[in-house]
Amino acid sequence: MNAIAPPLRQSPLRAISLHVVLLLSMTLPMLILYTIGALGPLLIADLGIEPGWLGYVTMSAFGVAAVLSLAAGPLVERLGSRRGLWMLFFSVALAYGLLITLPGFAGIIAAVAVCGVAQALSNPVTNQLIAQRIPPARKAFAVGLKQSGVQLGALIAGGLLPLIAVSFGWRAAMATVIPVALLLACLAPSLAPPPSPAGPRRSWLPSRPGKLLLNLMAVQGCAGVTLSAFVTFLPVFATQQGVSQHDAGLMVAVFGVMGFTSRLTLTSLSSKLKDESWLLLGLMALTALALWVTQQASPESHWRLWFGVLVVGLTAVATNAVAMGMLLRYSVFGAPATASGLLSAAFFGGFAMGAPLFGALATTFSGFSVAWSALAIVALAGAVAALGLALLRRRSAS
Repeated sequence: MNAIAPPLRQSPLRAISLHVVLLLSMTLPMLILYTIGALGPLLIADLGIEPGWLGYVTMSAFGVAAVLSLAAGPLVERLGSRRGLWMLFFSVALAYGLLITLPGFAGIIAAVAVCGVAQALSNPVTNQLIAQRIPPARKAFAVGLKQSGVQLGALIAGGLLPLIAVSFGWRAAMATVIPVALLLACLAPSLAPPPSPAGPRRSWLPSRPGKLLLNLMAVQGCAGVTLSAFVTFLPVFATQQGVSQHDAGLMVAVFGVMGFTSRLTLTSLSSKLKDESWLLLGLMALTALALWVTQQASPESHWRLWFGVLVVGLTAVATNAVAMGMLLRYSVFGAPATASGLLSAAFFGGFAMGAPLFGALATTFSGFSVAWSALAIVALAGAVAALGLALLRRRSAS
C-alpha cells in the first residue's frame, strides 16, 4: 500500500511540472465528453445515426468509469501514484487510437469505453498525488487547478478540435490527442513518489460509505446527470435553433472557460467556509434556473442558450471541485484515494445515465422541452441532497 508521506520540498520547475500533470490528468480522460458534444453534428452526419444515439457514446465511457471507480481507490493505494499515472495516460492513448481505427458506431462505443479506465483513475490518482506532494497551504489551489482541467478539455474540444475536424475530418481531430497522452505516459510518472514497501493486503472494494459521503455522492450524481446531458446535447439543440456549427462549438469552448474559472475561484473560496454544503446547495439551485432559461431558447432568442452556457459553467461544473476539496479537507469522509473513488463512481454514474436518458426524452413527441424540464428537476434534487448534507454536518458538529 502506498502510504501518504509528508509533502517534500521541490524545485520551482518540478512544482510547476507537477501542477501541469495534475491539470492534464483530468483534462485528457474527460476530453472525450466534450469532444462528442462539440463534434456531435459531424459524427451524426458521417455515421448516419440519430442525434439521441450520442447519449450511448457518453454512457459507454462513463458507465465503465462508474463501475471501475468503486475499486480504483484501493487499486491506486496498492499500486501507487507512479503506476497509476502511467495507466491513466496510456489508456487515454489506447482509447483514441481505437477511436480512429475501429469502424462504425459500434467501434466508437467500444473505443470510448477504454477511456473509462482513465476516468476512473483520474481522481484517486490526482488526489493521492496532492496528498503526497502538495503542502497543506496549497492543497485547495491544487484541487481547484486539477479539477479545472476538465473544463480545459471543453475549451480544447469546442475551440480547437472543430477547426481541425472541418478541414481534415473528426478522426484526424481526435488523433491529435494520442501523441500528447503517450508523452505524458512516459514523463509524468517521474513526478510521483515510488511505491512504498507493501503493507497488509486490503480488499479491492472500498468500505461502505457513511451518511455524509452518501449525501455528497447524491449531490455529485445529480451534477453528473446534468452536466453530461447539457454538454452532449446543447450543440445539437443549438443548431436546431439556427445556431451555426462554429458557434455551437464556441458555446462548448465558452462553457469550458466558465468552468475553468469557477473551479479555480470557488475551490479556494470554499476552503475558507465553515461548511461548503451551503455553497453546493446554491450552485445546484442556480443550475436548475439556468436549465429552465435554456429550455425557452428559440431561433429569435439565442441569448438564452448563452445564458445557460455561462451559468451552468459557473455553477454545476464547480460542484465537483468543491466536493473533491471537501474530501481532502475532512478526514470524516475517509482516505483520499478511496473516498474520491466512491465520489467519482457517483459522478460518473450520473454522467453515464444523463446523456442517454436526456436523448430518449428528447425523441418523444414533446422533444427537447420535456428533456430540459426533467434535467432542471434533477438539478433541484441535487440541491435537496446538498441541504441534507448541510443538516447532517450541523447535527454531527453539535
